[in-house]
Amino acid sequence: MSAPAETVDVAGAVRRPRLLAGPYRTATVGILLVVTLLAFEQMAVGTAMPVAARELHGLSMYAWVFTAVSISGLVANVLSGGWADARGPALPLFTGLAVFVAGLVIAGAAPGMAWLIAGRAVQGFGSGLAVVPLYVIVAHVYPEESRPKVFAAMSAAWVVPSLVGPSVGGLVAEHAGWRWVFLGLIPLVLPATVMLAPVLRGSRTHGALPRGRTLAAVALAAGATLLLWGIDHRSPLALLGLAGLAYGLRVLLPRGTLRLRRGLPTAIAMRGLLMGTMAGTETFIPLALVTRHGFTPTAAGVVLTSGALGWSVGSWWQGRFTDTSGARFAVLGTALLAIGVGGITLALYTSGWAAVPAWIVGGVGMGMAFPALSVQVLNLSAPAEQGVNSSALQISDTLGSSLAIGVAGALVNAAGLGAGLAWTLVIGLVAATAAHRVEVSRA
Repeated sequence: MSAPAETVDVAGAVRRPRLLAGPYRTATVGILLVVTLLAFEQMAVGTAMPVAARELHGLSMYAWVFTAVSISGLVANVLSGGWADARGPALPLFTGLAVFVAGLVIAGAAPGMAWLIAGRAVQGFGSGLAVVPLYVIVAHVYPEESRPKVFAAMSAAWVVPSLVGPSVGGLVAEHAGWRWVFLGLIPLVLPATVMLAPVLRGSRTHGALPRGRTLAAVALAAGATLLLWGIDHRSPLALLGLAGLAYGLRVLLPRGTLRLRRGLPTAIAMRGLLMGTMAGTETFIPLALVTRHGFTPTAAGVVLTSGALGWSVGSWWQGRFTDTSGARFAVLGTALLAIGVGGITLALYTSGWAAVPAWIVGGVGMGMAFPALSVQVLNLSAPAEQGVNSSALQISDTLGSSLAIGVAGALVNAAGLGAGLAWTLVIGLVAATAAHRVEVSRA
């Protein structure tokens, strides 16, 4: 899978390939279908969860429904990154989609909250396997100057799910039952598989799989689980969880990531901070609106829709620029995201509808910063490290969101929704402070 050469017009000017031009059309459509599927699941499930948790008598385990997806995805991200570098992106992608379907079945048929959490964990493992190969496909298929537009298009693929996902999820949960939010997604997997199959034909290689990274990923996932369980139950097992996290992060992330070393390490760390802020806040928006302001699940979905639309607008704006350093979009985007979280916190104590403009601002900020960081990581990665660094990017995403959601859930159980939102606001402020460090020093 090599990128075709650029075209040159009669005046000698280089013309950048269009994403839907002949050589790129199938890859672009297939990638966007996978992103749309995963986005629709996330947007629809979020509004259905208050109904499911109440029916299954599991409100005290509410955060784990979301955290399980992220934690199981940690192991899958590492397996997928090494697998894609060693054997090509086809097998991890298609295996991930199959596992994702299995998770939908388990969650849709869950007889209790524990089964629902288990199904969500299987979903997370499947989506974790499937996402990383998309980054490798982008690196292999498209020339470097087209990648900002590809990542912007991937973010823009959230438009349709953001428009209809929350409302459809709420309507289905209210009238057909929350289980169909999961089961109804299964037929959507086939079109994505069909479109990407010809793109990935012949992409198989024969390198060695990095087994040491798999052990580190297991330690990382186990450490995150023990840490969050220990925090939630005030248990000393949290210390053991910290040890597992420390070992896993040392092996799996570039050196200097936790210290926010300038360049690639900070770009990867920033994604975790962004996802922690966004996911940690968004997870509890429907619960806050339903329990504090009397919203229906469908009405609560409107707020999630506003944030996702803002994300798409921010991503579209970022994709219009050829400057791929990512620094200015990271700085502005994280500042807007922190402002949006602050507005959501105020809406908790004032009017529920005040969350709409606040989350639009937060979404625009996320849309600016998120794809810019993807571009920055690929630009700073050697070709042989694109899969591993894309895996590190996904690890940062999933770990950031799982820890933020889990700690927020413990704070909500202990001190109420305001405490949980204050926690995600702190993460957003840290991200805004560190954002300028994604740019490599010119000194």
